[in-house]
Amino acid sequence: MASAENKETASPMARRVAEMARTLRIQRGWTQEQEGKEIGYSAAAISAMETCAQPASDAMLVELNRVLGNGTPIFETARKYMRMERLPEQFQDYALLEEAAISLQLFAANVVHGLFQTEAYARALIGGSFPPLPDQRVEELVQLRMARTALFDRDPLPMIEIIIDEAVLRRVIGSEEIMREQLLHLVECARRRNVTLLVLPLDAGKYGEYAGDRGEMDLLETSAHEHLVYLEPQDESLLISDPVKVSVYARRYAKIRSQALGPRESLDLIKRLAGVTE
Repeated sequence: MASAENKETASPMARRVAEMARTLRIQRGWTQEQEGKEIGYSAAAISAMETCAQPASDAMLVELNRVLGNGTPIFETARKYMRMERLPEQFQDYALLEEAAISLQLFAANVVHGLFQTEAYARALIGGSFPPLPDQRVEELVQLRMARTALFDRDPLPMIEIIIDEAVLRRVIGSEEIMREQLLHLVECARRRNVTLLVLPLDAGKYGEYAGDRGEMDLLETSAHEHLVYLEPQDESLLISDPVKVSVYARRYAKIRSQALGPRESLDLIKRLAGVTE
């Protein structure tokens, strides 16, 4: 919803988009109403965007690029960074790294990793978080989380391995139906040729060793072959680049992998939990 408060709190990229859009509109000799007709928005929506009372949405940026981009990705590039600015602050720096990673090794100990969530699961999870968020913010975060899944089909394909604690698969989020849909989605993800999915069974620690006790982690390799670790405990974030520390996490991850079920056994377990019989 457009508001005077938005004008004061608008991000630098939102202000830049507003300035570019207004300048290009004036160069075309268009009124706000004329531009609105070209991109499918009201004159009031164009005015709100240009004053930052309501910064441009993803959909509006697509149309602005089509009509005012002059064959350049000017608004498409802005769209990428505005999307990042809408993410939780602690995740913004890592999001850009994740988007461009050539490999990811993920350990999910509490809930399904964001890259692998269905929309319904993400909505139930985000909507049920504490402190509670306004419905509009919940929906915005859900759509941003769904946009991250474009990584799976990026060219070149990143190699992604995920280890999911069995407790995550048994923890119902939202409803039984939402959880079943989520499990089936994991089955489909596991069939991608650039994805390896493993399950850390509940009995992994019965012989006195349990490598997953320190919680979740993301290990990432950049296009420059730098190795990083990302942790996000209790809404805080920690991006680790120190090679010595990264090595410790990599070895811990390898130990978790050694205690996990193999890919076929993992897939069979997920199918059983989803009630799939073959």
